Amino acid sequence: MAPAHPPRKAPAPPPKRAAPPRPPSPAKTSARTPAKAAAAPMKAAPMKAAPAKTAPLKGDKKKSKPEKVKVVRDSFTIPKAEYAQIGELKKRALALGQEVKKSELIRAGLLLLSQHNDAGLRKALAAVPTLKTGRPGKA
Repeated sequence: MAPAHPPRKAPAPPPKRAAPPRPPSPAKTSARTPAKAAAAPMKAAPMKAAPAKTAPLKGDKKKSKPEKVKVVRDSFTIPKAEYAQIGELKKRALALGQEVKKSELIRAGLLLLSQHNDAGLRKALAAVPTLKTGRPGKA
């Protein structure tokens, strides 16, 4: 008699093929492996190519982009009457054919104040009442 064999199991499915390794994204590249990251081919979504820089010709008057100015976001408290003046000044500028933003009006005011001498600045500051700092109370 032949020895009893355990019942056979169904054959295992063939192993799945491993996906080809992707190059690491630029955000995940570690500082220790810059050479590997630079050498890895990029097969990801097509990126916009930077325009090739060419030497300007003698007669070519190419405008260069002005340097970007860093900006700061800030908030401040202002009386309603002075806030309304901003709206009135915006309307006046629009009547002159110039659309302006609130920040542009404030910057123009700073430009005008900076052109005053010390006596003129002191006089302008004396005309502005001091306000309590912080957020206004709930009305």
